[in-house]
Amino acid sequence: MIKLYIGMNQALKAINENKEQNCAGGADISEVVSSIIEDVRKRKDAALYEYCEKFDGVKLESLLVSEKEIEQAINAVPKDFITTLEMAKENITDYHKRQKRENYIINEKEGVILGQRIIPLEKVGIYVPGGTASYPSSVLMNAIPAAIAGVSEIVMVTPCGKDGKVSDVILAAAKIAGVTKIFKVGGAQAVAALAYGTESIPRVDKITGPGNAYVATAKKMVYGIVDIDMMAGPSDILVIADETANYRFVAADMLSQAEHDEMSTAVLITNSETFAEEVRYEIEEQLKRLEREEIARASIDTNGKIIVVKNMDEAVQISNEIAPEHLEICTVDPFELLNKVKNAGSVFLGENAPEALGDYFSGTNHVLPTSGTAKFASPLGVDDFVKKSSFTYYTREALKEVKDRIIDFAEKEGLEAHAESVRIRFK
Repeated sequence: MIKLYIGMNQALKAINENKEQNCAGGADISEVVSSIIEDVRKRKDAALYEYCEKFDGVKLESLLVSEKEIEQAINAVPKDFITTLEMAKENITDYHKRQKRENYIINEKEGVILGQRIIPLEKVGIYVPGGTASYPSSVLMNAIPAAIAGVSEIVMVTPCGKDGKVSDVILAAAKIAGVTKIFKVGGAQAVAALAYGTESIPRVDKITGPGNAYVATAKKMVYGIVDIDMMAGPSDILVIADETANYRFVAADMLSQAEHDEMSTAVLITNSETFAEEVRYEIEEQLKRLEREEIARASIDTNGKIIVVKNMDEAVQISNEIAPEHLEICTVDPFELLNKVKNAGSVFLGENAPEALGDYFSGTNHVLPTSGTAKFASPLGVDDFVKKSSFTYYTREALKEVKDRIIDFAEKEGLEAHAESVRIRFK
């Protein structure tokens, strides 16, 4: 059963437990991943074909998903779900297009022009989990902001089944989202292929998207060769609720994250001990009805927490310390607390905004900072797929006006060549 904590002292204990859980590592897989990356870097496609046979149980003739396969997949997906994907795309596009930055030029001093250019990344790799899992939402959330940013080549990698096919809904989502190439490869080997390039798979500038511990470790290892979106940990949710909230809704929302992974975390903070007990027992009842009961129960029993505090100010204080990936505020006036929230990946306000709404449909991105990193990190967005470049222009007269100050500055730092690079222009 989920653990119950009463008061601030107990709450601090819960926070510390949460931090320890977030920092706790599983089995050390670094050596295995490092070996796979090096193998792919050296043997390229040959290594990928072998890993597909070894890990996915399939002998492929080609890694690339053909246009015929994509067309067949779209025709196989129910039309109503195609409509759902298109509606989700519209919402995600509408939200993210407002994030797009503009170039600017400053020409306020005579003879001086400064500016900033926003340049989209050329090639981006998107990792999408496959096999027994099928997450078309991940395709939309990663590919659409990249397309809005102006990325010219969006390459998707995803493992196929033993029949050599990628999930129909994954392929349909990729087509709708604007993915340009899709390859049937997953795991650390897919990350390595995107980072270094192979005969089939192009080398990219950045890799985004969720994956298992092997994928996460591989992304960490290739960072610097390419950019990555974030070091993602297990999913988490925190609900702030008062006595007016619906305990059945809150229990269901907590379980929506618990079913992801045994290491996922679900936390409730409330000012009502009665409400805490109602949610506590409702979680037990709802667990019995879940298909993924074993996973969700392990998550709830190990990492689940209910914290009872005096008031909502204390609740927000604790939430800001935990810095949840998903924060739900189920109170009489959730907007009253919104501006007090400093650390959260995405905030869901009121009892009619379950976290699942953001996962699939509302338009906000579901690729969020986990494990308390919301203290300094942000949701995936258009900014993740662009780079900024500055430019400077001075006339001779403008440089002459400030040359002595630049020379003095350089000499103060002991960099004579810097000073001379300015001085020589006026000899």
